[in-house]
Amino acid sequence: MIDKIIFATSNEHKVQEVKEMLIAIGVKVLSLNDVGLHIDSKETGITFEENSHIKALDISKKTDVPVIADDSGLCIDAFHGFPGAFSARFLEGQSYIEKQKEILNMLEDIDVRDAHFTCAVTYINKAKKIDRTFVSNVPGKIIREFDEEGQKGGFGYDPIFYSIELKKTFGRASEEEKNAVSHRGRAIAEFVKFLKGGE
Repeated sequence: MIDKIIFATSNEHKVQEVKEMLIAIGVKVLSLNDVGLHIDSKETGITFEENSHIKALDISKKTDVPVIADDSGLCIDAFHGFPGAFSARFLEGQSYIEKQKEILNMLEDIDVRDAHFTCAVTYINKAKKIDRTFVSNVPGKIIREFDEEGQKGGFGYDPIFYSIELKKTFGRASEEEKNAVSHRGRAIAEFVKFLKGGE
């Protein structure tokens, strides 16, 4: 079992979410800031798996410590999975509040609002020659109106994503509630299962 891992992200929200899940099995999660590295990967993939692998590989070339990286996004059925792997690049340069509002505008006359979040987590351990990707989804729907209150919790598209299982938006869910059902939480849970199985 490894004792530490670098999470190839500069998003502190993601780091905290993963830290809480891995501390239970004795694995310390280091952010890029913790180890003085930065990610400059070009997310040129068209799938979550491709993009998570690009990021993990980029950082693993700079360290001997095992690395995980993730790519995740919102997939809307009515738009054939858009924005999907382009979730972060959608309206690039604008805030997530603006992105949320634009998606609500795009869905204004659409009744079927089914959607899901997908997350791919890639684990690279050079010492053991391991390169694995874990993928998970969480089902939901896009709410009809912008939710100001939901902006206080969650991040990204969380405030407009209504979780079928939680019966509330991710933006209104507690960290514990979200971790229990989230796409990233589930993908990390698969990764944890893999680690506990002896890699």
